[in-house]
Amino acid sequence: MPILYVVATPIGNLEDISLRALRVLREVKLIAAEDTRKTKRLLTRYDITTPLASFHEHTRTPKINRILEHLEEGDVALVSEAGMPGISDPGYEIVTAAIQRGFQVVPIPGPSVVTAALAVSGLPTDRFIYLGFLPSRSSGRCRLLESVAGEPSTLVIFEAPHRLTASMTDMLSIFGDRSLAVCRELTKLHEEVFRGSISQALEHFTKPRGEFTLVIEGKRDSEKPRLTDDIEQWLKQMRRSGLPAREAIARVAWETHLSKKELYQAWLRLV
Repeated sequence: MPILYVVATPIGNLEDISLRALRVLREVKLIAAEDTRKTKRLLTRYDITTPLASFHEHTRTPKINRILEHLEEGDVALVSEAGMPGISDPGYEIVTAAIQRGFQVVPIPGPSVVTAALAVSGLPTDRFIYLGFLPSRSSGRCRLLESVAGEPSTLVIFEAPHRLTASMTDMLSIFGDRSLAVCRELTKLHEEVFRGSISQALEHFTKPRGEFTLVIEGKRDSEKPRLTDDIEQWLKQMRRSGLPAREAIARVAWETHLSKKELYQAWLRLV
C-alpha cells in the first residue's frame, strides 16, 4: 500500500536536511506542500523535480481529497513551510485523513524549531509544554497563560513580530519577571538568541522583526503556593454559605494554583 511520508524540512538554513529526506522527496510521486514557493527553493537547491501540490489552511477539504487520490496511486511526501509537518500547521489534517483511510504514515524526522530553541535556551529541558501560537486577542491569551502559570515545566511559545510586545506584556503581568530565551530567526542569516528576564526582553525588542520562538522558565519551587490562614478562612466562608465542596475547591484551586487534593483535605478539617 502507498505511504504518506511526513518529511521535516529546514527551518531556515537549507543545509539542515537529512539524506533520507532528500531521497524520499526524489522518489515519491507527489509532494504536498504548505507553501510551494518555499518548497520550490529547497527542491531547486537539490535538483529535485518531483511534482508539487499546494495545501494550506484556506484550501483544506478539496486539497485533502486530491492528495488522498494521489496517495491511492503512489507514495506522497507531506512537507510544511518549515520544520516538522503537523506541528502548528494544517498538515495534521492530511495525516489524520490518511490514517482514517488505512494508509501507512511514516515520519522522516529532522529540523524542529521547538527542540532547537529549547536546546540553546539555557533553561531546563527535561519537561516542557508546547503551546504553539498564543491567541491573538489579549483576553484569550491571558486565559491560556493563566492556565499554565503554575506549571513547573518550561514553556515553549511561537509568536508573530507584531504581537510580541503585547504577548510579553501579558506574560510579565501573569508570570512575573521570569527568565526566558527569545529565539529569533533560528538558523537564518539574522539569527538571534536573547536570554534574560521578560522585562529585559521587552526593553530589548522595541521593533520586533522575524519569526520568534519563546522559551519561558516554569514556576520555580520557591514560588510554590502555600495554604495560608487567609485561604482556609476563604474556604470556611464558602462552606458556611452552603457552597458544594467541589465547586468551592475548584474556584480556590483556580485562583491560588494549590492542588485540589490539598484543598480538599483542608475542607475536611473545617468540619
